[in-house]
Amino acid sequence: MKTLVKLALLAIVANATWHVFTVYSAHWKFLDSIQYAAQFRGDKTDEQIRQEVLELASQADLPIDESQLTVRRVETRTTVDSAYTRVIELFPGFTYPWPFKVHVEAYTTAPAPARH
Repeated sequence: MKTLVKLALLAIVANATWHVFTVYSAHWKFLDSIQYAAQFRGDKTDEQIRQEVLELASQADLPIDESQLTVRRVETRTTVDSAYTRVIELFPGFTYPWPFKVHVEAYTTAPAPARH
């Protein structure tokens, strides 16, 4: 009986670990994609980068609220900020809202194009 309880606890912990890992894995892939988009933005405007980030979030099935997404370029630095919450099933029947913060700073080799 004691062994069955230990195995059940191990299964619960393994299940929760797997669910947390998959959500964090998607988050880190999303951050990497944003980093790449911002670093190699070329002459794209902040709005174009913003739309690209929203598309990346949609592809990754991440609930990014457009009103909470900011993209700013100052000379060679682009900053992307946002936040979202994913609901994670830690064990069957028990879910937990897990907050994620998005903050990416990327540097490009060329300054922002001059505005006329």
